[in-house]
Amino acid sequence: MATAADPLLDIQGLSLDFASPAGPVHALRDIDVTVPRGRIVGVVGESGCGKSTLASTIIRLLAANASIVSGHILFEGEDLATASERRMRQLRGSRMSMIFQDPMTALNPVRSIGDQMIEIQHRMGGSKADKRRRARDMLATVGIPDPDNRLTAYPHQFSGGMRQRICIAMALLVEPSLILADEPTTALDATLEVQIVNLLKRLQADTGCSILFVSHHLGTVTELCDDVVVMYAGEVVEAGDVREIFHNPSHPYTQALLRCDPGRIREPTRQLPTIPGEIPDLSDLPPGCIFQNRCPRAHARCAREAPGRHRVSEGHTASCHLLAETEEVPA
Repeated sequence: MATAADPLLDIQGLSLDFASPAGPVHALRDIDVTVPRGRIVGVVGESGCGKSTLASTIIRLLAANASIVSGHILFEGEDLATASERRMRQLRGSRMSMIFQDPMTALNPVRSIGDQMIEIQHRMGGSKADKRRRARDMLATVGIPDPDNRLTAYPHQFSGGMRQRICIAMALLVEPSLILADEPTTALDATLEVQIVNLLKRLQADTGCSILFVSHHLGTVTELCDDVVVMYAGEVVEAGDVREIFHNPSHPYTQALLRCDPGRIREPTRQLPTIPGEIPDLSDLPPGCIFQNRCPRAHARCAREAPGRHRVSEGHTASCHLLAETEEVPA
C-alpha cells in the first residue's frame, strides 16, 4: 500500500526487448528511475538512447514486438509492468497523461478542439455542459485567447505553439498525478519553447502533479526540472539533482554531453563539438561498460566488466569504474 511519503513512480530493474529478425534488441536494460511526488524529473541523452521508449513503457503504449523482460514499474504502489490492458486503459487519461512530441499529429484533424477535450473527460462526472466549461477554463489557463470560440475551431486553425498548449491542456484536464512529456518542445522554435517550459513549470506548481520530462535539450532541462536522469544506449548512467549533476558531472558521457551543449560554448566557432563514435548495436551488446568504445578515459577494466552504480553525493549516483573508490549502491 503506497503512502504519501513513497515516490509517485518507482521503476526498479526495468528491461525491455524488441523482437527482430536478427534477434532481440535490448532497448532498455536494468533501468532504475524514481519520480517523487510533486517534482519534475528530466530524462536526457542522445537520440536512440531509450528516452521515449522509457516513457512509452511506463504508460504501456508499446509496439506489438515489444516485451518487458524484467523489472517493476510501481505507480502509486501498483506494478504497471504486470497490469492488465484493461487496467492500463483505466489509468491512461485519468491518473496519468502523456504529452506527445509532435503537436501537429497529436490531435485529430477532423474533430473540433472542443469535441476532443470533452471526449477525454469521459471518466469524469458531470454533464456535457460541465465538461465543455472545464475545457474552456483549461484553454484559458494555458493561454489560449477567446477560449469559448476556439473550442469550435479545428487543429489546423491553430499555430504549432497553440496546438502544443492545447495538448498540455488536455493532459491536465483529467487531473492526473503523473504527466509523461515526450520531448514536447522539439517541434517548436526557441521562443515558443521558452513559453511552453514556463507554462509547464507554472501549471505543475499550481496542480502539484509530477512530470517525467523527456528532452535532448540540456538548457530546457536545467530550467524546468528538479532532478535529471542521463541515459545512454538503453541504460541509466547518471542520476540525481539537476544542478548537482550539471555542475559536477561524474560520468564521462554526461561530461561529453555538456561539452556539446551550444549554450556552454563561449567562443565563436563554425564547428560544433560532437561525441566521436557511435552507439553500440543493441542486438549485439559488447561486454563491459556500454560507453567504453567512445570514452576517452576507458581502461582495461572497462572492456571486461560492467560498472556498478556509485554514490557521488547524497541523491547523486553514476555508473563508472572511475568512481570505484566511492560507495557502491546496492542493486
